[in-house]
Amino acid sequence: MNRESWRVSLHGGHSSDFCDHASSLLREMLEAAVAAGYHTFGVSEHAPHSEARFLYEEEIRRGWDVTTSLHNFKTYTALLSEFAEEFADRLIVLRGFEAEVVPTATYIPEMRGYIEQTDASGRRYFDYFVGSVHYVDELVIDGSIPDYRHAVEHCDGIENFAVRYYETVVTMIETLQPDVVGHLDLIRRNLELAGFALSDIETPRIALAIDAALETARAYDAVLDLNTAGWRKGLAHPYPAPALVRRAAHIGVPFCFGDDSHRVSDVGAGIEAARTYLLENGVNSLRILTREGDPFSGEIVKRMVNLVAN
Repeated sequence: MNRESWRVSLHGGHSSDFCDHASSLLREMLEAAVAAGYHTFGVSEHAPHSEARFLYEEEIRRGWDVTTSLHNFKTYTALLSEFAEEFADRLIVLRGFEAEVVPTATYIPEMRGYIEQTDASGRRYFDYFVGSVHYVDELVIDGSIPDYRHAVEHCDGIENFAVRYYETVVTMIETLQPDVVGHLDLIRRNLELAGFALSDIETPRIALAIDAALETARAYDAVLDLNTAGWRKGLAHPYPAPALVRRAAHIGVPFCFGDDSHRVSDVGAGIEAARTYLLENGVNSLRILTREGDPFSGEIVKRMVNLVAN
């Protein structure tokens, strides 16, 4: 099996065991990662909801509540560790999670609590984490089209909305200091479906907000997630868009791959095209996380790997 050094995903592995909008079991996701030729696969399940008002409709339909969400996350940490050991001879499994920015008043200590939690031996449960923004002023932006329009209206227009989104990204990076920044321009997902044009988020003011987010990522040594889910959502490009990739490359912000997988068919999907996409936009290397030495208990290391050479 061909396992190129760049074949690493650091955002994905969402499973139906713990995620309401996923449809494959965690074990199935890891088997698929082996089949996809990954040598390292970061699993980054969503952090739990701490308030009922942030529960998704799918969660409510499944009868989940805040207690369920917290219980599922605790179970996830234990099961992921078990699988990481079981799969170690075939796949380096990194134990991660995807942090969130709600509730605004409490997300920082809540997410820091998950980041810093340890097991009985004093070892941190999580090897790394992804910092993502799915909300603007506590309004979800990647759900339904009415939800998206509501968030735009709340911000008094698309330009203000986009600027507020990138400001939230800056705050998230500064306060949580994630290893990976997830799908930097997620606001593109519902943009055109909600009746707006790409040109609406290409104004000089928004460009300044994007630059601030990229400069903050560089200052905190964060890696940007080249997220292939954009293609699956019907967009012309993955996240982020070409102009953002070129700008990030120009100022020296590194990239990693993330398949943002929620089912077996997502695992590894688009990764070859994503490699080509980065090369076409001036990115010749990735920064990966993996283990050195023992594939289960070895030290987590950061490495730059070449995208040009196989």
